[in-house]
Amino acid sequence: MGDFVSVSTTEELKDGTMKEVAVRGNEILLARVDGRYYAVDNRCTHMGGKLSGGKLEGTVVTCPRHGSQFDLKNGHVVRWLKGSGLVSTVGKALKSPRNLAVYSVKVEGDQIMVEI
Repeated sequence: MGDFVSVSTTEELKDGTMKEVAVRGNEILLARVDGRYYAVDNRCTHMGGKLSGGKLEGTVVTCPRHGSQFDLKNGHVVRWLKGSGLVSTVGKALKSPRNLAVYSVKVEGDQIMVEI
């Protein structure tokens, strides 16, 4: 069990938004959806794209590089690479789907805290 570290305030993260935070050398994607907070690794498990630069739809974040999608609730892969055809088939064969690491989040007062 790790320590909870303050990473942002509730005022800094509006509903339906996400941002990158750095915590003890870890790049973490912090998001707020329907009043709940989520924290996962900020790097896509496919080729390391910064998920904070992607698109957030509900609790699903899409990587800006190749369109892989992950559910912030549990880090699970929703879609591994976007598209079809030879490039997608080769990409999927070279690197199999891997879930994102998920971090526990709690709010104390106006502080959003992530367990590291």
